[in-house]
Amino acid sequence: MRILLSNDDGFDAPGMETLRRIAEALTDDIYVVAPAKEQSGASRSLTLHDPIRLNKFSDREYSVEGTPTDCVMMAMNYLFKDKRPDLVLSGVNRGGNLGEDVLYSGTVAAASEGTLLGVRSVALSQCILDADRIHWDTAAYMAPDIIRKLLESDWHDDVLMNINFPAVEIKDVIGVEITSQGKRDLSNLTIDDRVDARGRDYFWLGYRPSFGNPAVGTDLRTVVDGSVSVTPLSLNLTHQDLASRLSGAFE
Repeated sequence: MRILLSNDDGFDAPGMETLRRIAEALTDDIYVVAPAKEQSGASRSLTLHDPIRLNKFSDREYSVEGTPTDCVMMAMNYLFKDKRPDLVLSGVNRGGNLGEDVLYSGTVAAASEGTLLGVRSVALSQCILDADRIHWDTAAYMAPDIIRKLLESDWHDDVLMNINFPAVEIKDVIGVEITSQGKRDLSNLTIDDRVDARGRDYFWLGYRPSFGNPAVGTDLRTVVDGSVSVTPLSLNLTHQDLASRLSGAFE
């Protein structure tokens, strides 16, 4: 099995080293195409108005001066177009990609692009509550078996898998649950307003590591309770029930 690795934290990010460990437990045919620098929050953006540059480290490892979506597109349609991967793994993200995060996440975007191009794809994220204590070993230890079980299942062509590991040590993980995408009951966005040396205002956007009190069965609740969350995400965003009801109004 040939596996393509990517992420949104950057080629040299700690989560990429964890992702390599995960992939090595599954195969020895591993390729890496990841952003040259951090692209968190890039979502599925494409670089259309600037050149895309490749940095080659070996025949199997490249960084791309672009977005996660750029990386997967370059891998599939240029670098390895003669023999595409069998699986795309994106991550391991530094922090969870839960609830509405999936709409912003570059980690999920790389897996989305892999899915769009016809390859089964998995996004992996390690939740954190303490930035000085990230449990990378939890993801590294649990991910291979979870991925093996997922690969034994039939996936719809427009579905990717979004896996989030709780912010606990391996011994404290309760289990693995199949979940639905949740929605936070509070905003964890922070806007830090500052003034530069020339007296002009500028701002930093950031997020607090908080979960609120999410609904049972959602990805948010599952990781709060100490289990691994596995959420199948569909690329087709159509609300079918409402579409059916609205069609009558326009006949």
